[in-house]
Amino acid sequence: MFDRIKALSEELAALVQTAGESVVRVGARAHFGASGIVWSADGIIVTADHVIEREDRIEVGLPDGRTVGARLVGRDSSTDLAVLRAEASGLKPARIGGIENLRVGHIVVAVARPGRELQATLGIVSAVGGPWRTLPGGQLDNYLQTDVAMYPGFSGGALVAADGAVVGLNTSALARGVSVAVPGNTLGRVVEALLAHGRVRRAYLGIASQPVRLPDAVRERVGRAMGLIVVSVETGSPADRAGLTVGDVIIAVGDQPVSLPDELLAQLTPDRIGRPLTLRVLRGGQPAEITVIPAERP
Repeated sequence: MFDRIKALSEELAALVQTAGESVVRVGARAHFGASGIVWSADGIIVTADHVIEREDRIEVGLPDGRTVGARLVGRDSSTDLAVLRAEASGLKPARIGGIENLRVGHIVVAVARPGRELQATLGIVSAVGGPWRTLPGGQLDNYLQTDVAMYPGFSGGALVAADGAVVGLNTSALARGVSVAVPGNTLGRVVEALLAHGRVRRAYLGIASQPVRLPDAVRERVGRAMGLIVVSVETGSPADRAGLTVGDVIIAVGDQPVSLPDELLAQLTPDRIGRPLTLRVLRGGQPAEITVIPAERP
């Protein structure tokens, strides 16, 4: 039995060491370092957005002990991701894997480099779910929760599966008191957008809304039990220009019913920017259609 435990221990140590060759230290805030993941050999680093407190004088500590300068390429607070370009080449990119084969209970390791030395914690997958929208409005392709301990500086580090693949980027900013990892498919999508545009483009209408239950008579007429009542409209916004007003109840975007703010946000994809979008609304209890042209979120 002890031989099997020793063998497992050696395998875990080797897994951490190998993954650590693609994990760097990120120095972009006072007093505390953070971690980052090597995305490409020519110096592209992905890290957590909330650890980038300053956008100049960023330093990256490489696995070989060198410290190099880096500049911010782009950031997206809604998914808590940022991309840096370090003044380095010949780095070892992380092997990014999917979470299709991850199940609750599978062992995972958080690998970080908050200082000069590598650090790691061991845990299991606590929850795996479908798409998840963060409170700031970002879309994670999958919800990935673990019970790994997130010590100071672990944000931006790698979540590593038993096969050695990096299946996510660890962050302590997306859910209070819960260890959530941004999965690999979301990493790829957001990094690509940040490299291309310096930001993740999102459509917006310029309203605030909240769920509302429809009266019985209206419910029978429109075939919906819930809608979204508009509680404020930003002056000069796409919604304002289209004539949407406080008190309107949105029941569908095109042919897609909406009854939660997240469902409305999910419809405001980048391809909607600048293109007419039909909102089905109730105004004074009567059905109406309003055409709005979403703009890019400022």
